[in-house]
Amino acid sequence: MSFLRAHRWGSLDAAQPYLYVLPALSMTVIWVYWPVLGTLQLSLYEWNLLPTRVPVWLGLDNYRQLLNQPELNRALVNTGLYVLGLVPFSIALPLLVALLLRRARGAVGTFYRGVIFLPVLMAPVVVAVIWRWILSPNHGIGWLLSPSLALWAIVLITGWKLLGFSTLILSAGLTNINREYFEAAEIDGATALQRLRYILLPLLSPTLLFMLLLTVLLASQWTFPIINALTQGGPRSATTNAYYILWQFGFQTFNVGLSSAAGVLFFGGFLVVAIGVMRLIDRYSFFDA
Repeated sequence: MSFLRAHRWGSLDAAQPYLYVLPALSMTVIWVYWPVLGTLQLSLYEWNLLPTRVPVWLGLDNYRQLLNQPELNRALVNTGLYVLGLVPFSIALPLLVALLLRRARGAVGTFYRGVIFLPVLMAPVVVAVIWRWILSPNHGIGWLLSPSLALWAIVLITGWKLLGFSTLILSAGLTNINREYFEAAEIDGATALQRLRYILLPLLSPTLLFMLLLTVLLASQWTFPIINALTQGGPRSATTNAYYILWQFGFQTFNVGLSSAAGVLFFGGFLVVAIGVMRLIDRYSFFDA
């Protein structure tokens, strides 16, 4: 009897760590994996979301049709351009701003941090209205009407809104770096550039790579509301991206099967990219012991 009781308590102790993560795991299954399975199922059917219409089985025809869509290649190329264009706004510029803000103390530092973070708090639609007026061809510079400049205008607007968030993350990373490293290097005669190259960047590498991962995975999501409010993917599909083409298939043409097939393909592509970036993080991140 005592053996059974001890075995039962031992089993409960072994299961205790898993019980702690069970609520979070349950929410992940409900809100992430279950919709992914639903999207995979919808990608095999033709359906327009109307309850009076019976879904028609198509198998892999939606994927074949998707790969023949001329908009797909443009959306994928633009998605890559958005990622490249937002990297300076998510890593380089925020790092420079965070280093400058590190020297600002007291109320002055708090004021500048608030000013830089303010665009993050603004609704994307409000941001789009402001920038529509700035870029209007009547009393602005008219970039949104140019196929060669419209995409970079979206990058500029999104980057301006993203800058405060990235600065906040990098400032938090800088706070965790012990100043004694820089003081010791300065005493040893290291220049500012050497301190940046051999102390700051290695110790900040986990935060920098984390921001790179966010930029790669979320660039399309960050730019989507600005595209939807300002250009609707134009002119001549110059500003469309992966998220916007999903929205077009699903909510403009109501081709849910095609939209779901695109979602599955994009999910797989982003998953491969995320795994690659995670390996870079594991390989090149340096953690202070």
